[in-house]
Amino acid sequence: MQRGSDRLSVHKDDEMKHELQGLIRSGHPTRAEEWHDPEPAADDDPDVTLRPIPARGTTGEAEAVRFEFARRLGRTSFPADREELLDVLEERHTPDGLIALAEELPADRTFHTVQEVVSALGLRPAS
Repeated sequence: MQRGSDRLSVHKDDEMKHELQGLIRSGHPTRAEEWHDPEPAADDDPDVTLRPIPARGTTGEAEAVRFEFARRLGRTSFPADREELLDVLEERHTPDGLIALAEELPADRTFHTVQEVVSALGLRPAS
């Protein structure tokens, strides 16, 4: 039962879903006019556009790396060894820098949490 509180009609909603299908499926802009696409980040843009910024008052490297691994791996990836983690990271199109860090993990260990991964890399949270 429609209550009349929708901002768009059913037809307009379906039309908008159809327009977005190409973008959702392709993963990149699908417009012919370049002026519709967002601009890429510039060299002098602040770091917030490229990666998470460490919390104020901390050195933050361990926190930022832990955040990125957690974002990419999720809970279902554990327990896992280095090869399994690398497979998941590549499957999820993780940036090369994070994959390079994961390649430094010891091959003979099984990791149960993201914190164990970050600790095995020798990164310690700021005290």
